[in-house]
This record gives sequence, structure tokens and C-alpha cells, in this order.
Amino acid sequence: MTTAHTILLADDDKAIRKVVSQALSRQGHTVRATGNAATLWQWVSKGEGDLVITDVIMPDENGLDLLPRIKQRRPKLPIIVMSAHSTLQTAVKATERGAYEYLPKPFDLNYLVRIVEKALQSEDLPRPELDEIQPGFDEKLPFIGRSPSMQDIYRIIARLTATDLTALIVGESGTGKELVARALHMYSKRSQRPFITVNMAAIPRDLIESELFGHEKGAFTGADARRSGQFEQADGGTLFLDEIGDMPLDAQTRLLRVLQQGEYTPVGGVTPRRADVRIIAATHRDLRQLVKAGRFRDDLYYRINVVPIRLPPLRERSADVPALVRHFLANLEAENLPTKSLDKAAMERLSRHGWPGNVRELENLVRRLAVLYSDDVIGVDIIERELAEPETAQPDAGPTEGEGLGATVERQLRQYFAALQGSLPSPGLYGRVLREIERPLISLTLSATRGNQIKAASVLGLNRNTLRKKLRELDIPVVRGGGG
Repeated sequence: MTTAHTILLADDDKAIRKVVSQALSRQGHTVRATGNAATLWQWVSKGEGDLVITDVIMPDENGLDLLPRIKQRRPKLPIIVMSAHSTLQTAVKATERGAYEYLPKPFDLNYLVRIVEKALQSEDLPRPELDEIQPGFDEKLPFIGRSPSMQDIYRIIARLTATDLTALIVGESGTGKELVARALHMYSKRSQRPFITVNMAAIPRDLIESELFGHEKGAFTGADARRSGQFEQADGGTLFLDEIGDMPLDAQTRLLRVLQQGEYTPVGGVTPRRADVRIIAATHRDLRQLVKAGRFRDDLYYRINVVPIRLPPLRERSADVPALVRHFLANLEAENLPTKSLDKAAMERLSRHGWPGNVRELENLVRRLAVLYSDDVIGVDIIERELAEPETAQPDAGPTEGEGLGATVERQLRQYFAALQGSLPSPGLYGRVLREIERPLISLTLSATRGNQIKAASVLGLNRNTLRKKLRELDIPVVRGGGG
């Protein structure tokens, strides 16, 4: 049987106050409701109430600004924060300032009731005060979206701010795995220390241990000097192991030893070094299937899968597409690209697209629209043309018979300049064209060589180290043996 408590509810929306009060009253609780922060603070100051439910935006004060005062006056009073303006920063701030739970609106009423009952029974210690949180957060971290799946991501990040737990981020290519890893670092107590990214798919097999753990002078042929590894460089901070599913088994064994014992030994060294590093890993592969196939250690999988974070593909959060498009369009000016807008039909068409390349594909499309089309307002006909499959695309999209790649690019650029109707394009065209060509060129070459970077570098005419650098800069996953 539920024990009756007094709930203090603050929300400027009368309808919200009514439905929440009714739901909690049916559980036997007494609900005192108000539409402003001043009355809520008056009740709390007098010692009234066993739990607080508060909105963020209220007419007299922001609910988040009230939280530290409440926690200072009554540290063990549970607070549930609600907000219709749901962003990662809102979720993190609510958690940092002492909220027991953060709920984006609209929320499931039954879920709210369950959270209230759980909070009333909780014996959790109070969360850190605001002044204990490390500074340096980037308010411009581009997390865009208010879909339920993104709200889940925000809540997970917020709950992990005060922990050093290892996290495994899983999602398709282009969903923003590194962005989540950076957020976990930036909102943690390690935010002032290094954030080091290692793309496991881009490191040659024979150099992985040296890359991670460093090496001593003379450890192997060519080791003319001591070199610090990524663990040493990330000391006190976060080491992000991207595409960990591509890590060879022997290197997995070394990594497991570090996670178990908290220390590592450089290649050719004899003295272990302490590893004060938080590990965040990511992959687009199904590690459980790799474990079953004997290609990934099960004990390492359980070590890194402490907090699993699944990033949804863009097709599962299509409601976020318009907000993402507006965000990317707003960024065009910073890149000296022509500013554009999309009409309603064009935006609806983008929302219906499957986006196999996810957010990265959408961003590239927006940039392409800015470069290739003179229209200030992009219509659905242009979107249809851009989203068409290769076999149904415009006849002039590929080379004509006897036409080389260079001639094809030249012809398309001529069409672009003609579309400008005599005006010059915005500055930076050279770099933009290179970016549009470079990533697919390298990706297709790696696919053709089945992930063999030595062969790919030879085909491209690049030094292997240059190719590795390009893979990191362009975030290109490496196929191995024909795999994804």
C-alpha cells in the first residue's frame, strides 16, 4: 500500500497542474499546485512537502535556477524537473543542480507516477552542489532533436556526469557516436583533461599496441626514440576507442589487462605505468555476434559494456530532420556558403527519406544544396533530384561514353557556374569541392581493396601515414575482408 505524502507541484500550465494532481491524488497523495516559482520556494522554505515537481520555464523564475537554493535549504528533498524546451544542456543542468529525474514534455503520466513513488522511497545521498561541477562546458555542442529517442540519450548523458563508468556507444555510421563521447567527457569531472580519439579501424595491425601504449627506444626496428602512447597522452582524461569492433584479438587481450589492472607497459618496456583514463568505446558492428564468431573477446565485451548507449538511426527519429536541416543551414554562413531555405514540401520529403548515411548524409546534402543550386528557396523538385538513386539520377550526373573522371567534374562545375547567372560563388570553393570528392574517393578505394590500406594508399598515390590521417579526419570506417 502506498504511503501518503505531500507533493509540491509548480507549472504555469493549468492543464498540466490538473492532470498531474489528479494522477497523484489517485495514489493517495496530497498535491499542492502553483503556477509560479515564488510560491513553490515559500512552501519549501517552510519545510512543507515530501517531493517537488517543477517546470523549467515559469513566469517569475527559471526552475533550474531555483534548484540549487532548494538543495541548499533541504538537501534530501527529491526534485523532478519537467521541460517542454528539452535539450542536452537542460537535462545536464537539471541533473547537476540536484534533480532526482528529468522528464521532457510530453511525458507518460504513468511513468511520472512510478518515478514519484520511487523517489519517495529512495535513500539516495544528495547530488553534488553546483559549485562542485567542473566548468568548461560547450553550449554549442550540436545535439539537435527532441524526439523520444534523443531525450533518452540526453538523460543517459546527464546521469553519467558524476561518474567514471565505461560506456559503449553503438550505432550506424553517421549517427554521431563521437559527438556523444565528447559530451560524456565535456560534462564530466575530467572535462579539463585531454579527450583523445583513436580510430581502431585506421591503425595498421602491427602498430596498434605501440599506438595505444607507446614504446621504448629500440623496442623494434625503426623505434629510434621513446614514444608516448594514447593512454599516456589521455592521462587524467578520456580515451575514446572508436570502431573497437575492428580491434585484433591480441590487442584486445592487452586492452583487457589495462581495464582489469589499471596499468599498462609500453612496448619494449619493463616498468608498468598507471592508467588514470576513462574509456569510452564505440562501434557500428554487433559485438555480440562478433563474440559468437570468436572475433571479439567476451570478457572484454562485458568490461566495456558497463553503460550501453544505442544511438538511433535518423530514420527512427524522422521528426528531428527539420530541426537538423535548420541547424545545418544556419551553419552555412560560417563556412561562407550561400544561405538557403527549404519550402514545406522539400522539408517533408527530407523527413520521409530513409537516410542510410544518417545525420552525416543529411549534413552533406545541405552543404551540397548550398554549393550547386542558385535558388534561395530549395523546392521539392531539387530534393527529389538529389535523393534519386544513381540509376535514376539526372542523365548528366555521370560520365558520358569516353568521358574521363576529370571531364565529368569539369562539366558539372561548368553547370554550377552557369547556374550562378554571372555572379561568382562564395569563397572557399576549392576546399568544398575537395571535401565532396575526397571522402567517397577514399571510401570506394578501400572497398575495392577490401580494407587493405597499403593497397589503397598505392592506388591513391598517397603515403600510408597520409591515408591514415585522412581516415581519421574524414571519419571513414575501414572495411575488412569485404565487411562493413
